[in-house]
Amino acid sequence: MGRRDRTDTRSRPQPSRKPPVDEEEQLRLARASKATGAPAAPRVIELPETMIVRDLARALRVNPIDVIKELMSNGIVAGINQTIDYETAAIVAGEMGFQTQPIRVEEPEADQKVERAGKTLWQTLLQEESPENVEPRPPVVTVLGHVDHGKTTLLDAIRETNVVAGEYGGITQHIGAYQVEHEGRKITFLDTPGHEAFTAMRARGAQVTDLAVLVVAADDGVMPQTREAIDHARAAGVSILVALNKIDKPTAQPDRVKQQLSDQGLTPEEWGGDVIVVPVSAKMKQGIDDLLENILLITEVADLRSNPYRPAIGTVVESQLDRHRGPTATLLVQGGTLRVGDPLVIGAISGRVRAMMDHRGNTVDAAPPAMPVLVMGLSDVPKAGDLFEVLESEREARVRAAEAGERLRQAESRPARMRSMTLDEVFSRFQQGDSLELNIILKVDVQGSVEPIVNSLQRLNSEDEKVVILHQGTGNITESDVMLASASDAVIIGFHVDADEAARRLAAQEGIDIRQYNIIYKLVDDVEKALKGMLEPVYEKVVIGHAEVRQVFRIGRRGGNVAGCYVTDGELARNARVRVMRAGKQVFEGHLDSLRRFKDDVSEVRAGFECGVGIAGFDDLQEGDVLEFSTEQRVS
Repeated sequence: MGRRDRTDTRSRPQPSRKPPVDEEEQLRLARASKATGAPAAPRVIELPETMIVRDLARALRVNPIDVIKELMSNGIVAGINQTIDYETAAIVAGEMGFQTQPIRVEEPEADQKVERAGKTLWQTLLQEESPENVEPRPPVVTVLGHVDHGKTTLLDAIRETNVVAGEYGGITQHIGAYQVEHEGRKITFLDTPGHEAFTAMRARGAQVTDLAVLVVAADDGVMPQTREAIDHARAAGVSILVALNKIDKPTAQPDRVKQQLSDQGLTPEEWGGDVIVVPVSAKMKQGIDDLLENILLITEVADLRSNPYRPAIGTVVESQLDRHRGPTATLLVQGGTLRVGDPLVIGAISGRVRAMMDHRGNTVDAAPPAMPVLVMGLSDVPKAGDLFEVLESEREARVRAAEAGERLRQAESRPARMRSMTLDEVFSRFQQGDSLELNIILKVDVQGSVEPIVNSLQRLNSEDEKVVILHQGTGNITESDVMLASASDAVIIGFHVDADEAARRLAAQEGIDIRQYNIIYKLVDDVEKALKGMLEPVYEKVVIGHAEVRQVFRIGRRGGNVAGCYVTDGELARNARVRVMRAGKQVFEGHLDSLRRFKDDVSEVRAGFECGVGIAGFDDLQEGDVLEFSTEQRVS
C-alpha cells in the first residue's frame, strides 16, 4: 500500500517506479548500446508479476528498443513505459535466450499476519513510527442514526456554534467533513450520508473513525436504522457514544430509550454500563458543549497520535466531478502533512495538489493529520475509502498509477473470486479442520419471521461450527446490508424480501453471497447443506449499463480499433462482459480489452460521461453500435 517513508523507499530498489524516460533518452540508450554492446546477462533471471518495458530491458541488459521490437514481432505494441505482465515478459526473455522464474514474494510470519489483521491505517502508521516523531492529533468522529432523529440538525448545531477560530469570512460549503474547536482542542467530524458510507470505508480497509456518535430521538426511541447503525459501528470496531436528542420535547421518554439501548447491548453508565449517554437538543442548541466534552474525554483515553513530518498519506472521504474544478476529492490526512504542490497517487489515479480548501471554503497551504480538505488537481474521480499517498514526483505518481491500473486489469481478467464468506466456502474450511463462525445478515418481510428463523439456524451450532446472526431486520436487502456483509465476512439471507438493484450491483462488485428464500425449512436446509458441502450455486446475468459508439479510432498499424463512447445509462465496468448490438441484433459478446477516460485507464465510467473502449477479440466496431455491459450474480 505504499506506507513506507521516503527513506525506506529509496533504500529498496523499485524498478517499476522510476520516472519514465523520453524519446531522446531512448535514442541515447540505443546509441550507447551500439557503441559498447550489451553486457552479458545471466541465463536465469527473476521477474515480477508486472513490470514496465524499460525495466525488462534493464533486467535483460539489452537495449529497450530491442525489447520493443521483440514485443512487436509477437503482435504486442508497447512503449518503453508501458506495463506488461510476467507471461509476456517471459516470452520476450525466452526469445532472447533467457530462462525466467517469478520473483518469490515472502509471506509474513503467522504472528505478523495476526498482528496486522484488523488494524486501521491510523494504527498501522503509528506502529511503524518512532515515538519521537509522533504528536497528538484530533479525534475523528462519525455521527450515525435513524432518519429524522436529528443527525443533520445536530451536525449543523455543532458546526455553527463551534467553528475553528480563524475560519470566519469564508464561504461555507459541503466537503463531507469539517473541524470544530472546543476548549482549545479540535475535533474532526465526518458528515457521511449514513452508516452505509461509514461501513464502506471499513470494508475497503480504510477505517478512519475513532468514535461513532449514535443519535437517538428521545421521543421515538431505537428504530430499525438505529439497530443497523449499532451493528455497523460494532463491525467497524469503534466505540459508541449516544446523543439522546430532542430531549426538550414534551413527549420525550429518556428512560424508555435507555432501556431500549440496554436491550441492544448499550447499557448507559448511570445504569452500571460503559456507554455514555448525553441528553441534547440540536434544535435548541442545548447540551452541545457537554457532548463535545464527552467526545474529548472518550478519545483522550485512546491517546491518539500521528507523525506530521512524513510524506502525507490518508483516505478519500468523498469525491465528485465538478463542472468548473474538474475531479475533486475530500481527503482526510492520516499521516504526514499534505501541501499544495504535492504529487499524489490514489489507486490508478494520479495528480498534483493544485489547490486545497477547508470546509468553510478558505484556501489552505497545508493540512496536518486528522484535517479534512477539498483537493483539486486529480486526473479522475477516486472512490470514497480509497487511500492516497504523496510521492516524490508527479512522474512517479503517474507510473505508480499505471502499475495499479495494470494490476486491476489483470485481477479483473482472472475468474472472479468471492472476497467474503460464501456458503460454498463453508465446507472447504470445515474440511481443513478450521473451527468456523458463519456470519449472517438476515432480512425478512415481517418481524414475526425473525424468531423462528434465528432459532432454527442456531440449532445448527456445534462445537466447531457456529452460526452468528450479525444483523437482523425487516425490508428489502439494501446497499447498507451489502457493505456490512463486506466488512464482516457475512452471507446475506433474505426471507420473502427482494434485493434492490443497487444492492445487487454492489454485491456483484464486492463478491457478496445473497441468498433469497420463501420457505424457512429450505433456508435452514441450505445452510446445513453448505456445512456438508452439498450446495450448488446458481447465477443470473444482470445488466449494469449501456453505451453508444460515437466514433471509431484506429490505434497504430497493427493495433485494434478503439471506440469513443457515451455512457447512456448505468455504468461501464472493466470486469463486466460486453455485448455489441447493431440494429437491435447481437454481433459479438466478450470482455473489454481497455477502458479509458481521456489518457487514463479507469475501472468504471458512469452515465453521462464519455470514454474510450477496446474489446478483446473484436475489431469491427462501428458508429451507432450499442454496447451492453453485464455481470453474473449468484441468486441462490
